[in-house]
Amino acid sequence: MANQAPNKAQERLSQVADHMSGGVGSSSGKGSKKGKASLLEKHPDDVVVTCALRTPFTKGGKGGFKDTQSADLLVGAFKALLERSRIDPSLVEDIAVGTVLAPGGGATEFRAAALAAGFPVTTSCKSLNRQCSSGLQACVDIANAIKSGMIEIGIGAGTESMSTQYGPNAVSEFSEQLESHKESANCKVPMGVLSEQMAKAKNIPRSEQDAFAASSFQKAIQAQKNGLFDEEIAPLTVQWTDPKTDETKTITVAKDDGVRAGITAESLSKIRPAFAKDGSIHAGNASQISDGAAAVLLMKRSTAQRLNQPIIGKFVQASIVGVPPLLMGVGPAAAIPPVLEKTGLVAADVDIWEINEAFASQCLFCIRELGIDEKKVNPKGGAIAFGHPLGVTGARQVSTLLNELRRTGGRVGVTSMCIGTGMGMAAVWVAE
Repeated sequence: MANQAPNKAQERLSQVADHMSGGVGSSSGKGSKKGKASLLEKHPDDVVVTCALRTPFTKGGKGGFKDTQSADLLVGAFKALLERSRIDPSLVEDIAVGTVLAPGGGATEFRAAALAAGFPVTTSCKSLNRQCSSGLQACVDIANAIKSGMIEIGIGAGTESMSTQYGPNAVSEFSEQLESHKESANCKVPMGVLSEQMAKAKNIPRSEQDAFAASSFQKAIQAQKNGLFDEEIAPLTVQWTDPKTDETKTITVAKDDGVRAGITAESLSKIRPAFAKDGSIHAGNASQISDGAAAVLLMKRSTAQRLNQPIIGKFVQASIVGVPPLLMGVGPAAAIPPVLEKTGLVAADVDIWEINEAFASQCLFCIRELGIDEKKVNPKGGAIAFGHPLGVTGARQVSTLLNELRRTGGRVGVTSMCIGTGMGMAAVWVAE
């Protein structure tokens, strides 16, 4: 029996490779009428989203939330969710919170945050860490708990204070046992280094990365000017210490402060590479270190109708796959085909793709590997422009996606991201 494990792992890796090499059914350019029509049907036991929001994202170490703890960001997101949804907090049975950097997983602080936000002692809470997909995993865990009948109403959330918790101590030293195993040791190779290697191996020149990054900034600044983030953002009032005067002030943060105007491929081309002298990855074409929180309220359609909760979308299905640690960045290219296959969709059925911009190089690779329309990817910009608080992005994408689908008249969307140590996750959502 023991000999079967490596064979099983090899079989799974082969399946992932097959999915990637086969694209996502985009070659025909035609959608799947049966698959999409089935998804658009409404059933009482659908797991639906009745409220999804986030705080602004602010620049790590110098932005509006630089002095605010992760749990306090979460309190703000929870209070906004209760206020906007008008849900009776006593009806919320469980909360899952994604985070990456919080000491002890944040379990104690996040339970305290739920209580401080107004949830009763009967509302349970857990923290979880699947690195960059933690926020999505939190939403999926709650959705699956609802599907199974374990709970009726729950919240998937994410929170991260990279200002206060990011640094060299985020990963503990590997033991000799871990270091002596090749793939195990590869898990600690920095993601920037991995993405640099991918850019070279996949022939993605800096010029293309900088053009992609500039486009992200330009889309985000335009969306911000047009108020397209306003509906998903819940302003938050916090204490902030001015680094110049050391004076502590009370400020209200209402928008992402990492979004910058005037960014072009030419201006980005002047930034020094971060991971190799002859490299292509730098601070301008990689995701920003950020602080923020997000929350998503989920329940069955029948429950939402009984409580007169406004339904803004529904969760359909998710996939999680492992890839070699050194190929971390291919995660979305590996995870998206399985979730489309599970739901009977092809690429042409998807109206908007929210694929996390961990690095321009890896995001570009995944878009091209999947053969999807780049114009449908991150139409309001992505993590390069407004940030990637690690445990939050997966939950943030839900509000960004559903609001944009509704605004543009689209229906089907996919959220996805690569995951440190070599994984990918993806989920299908339908807007209503």
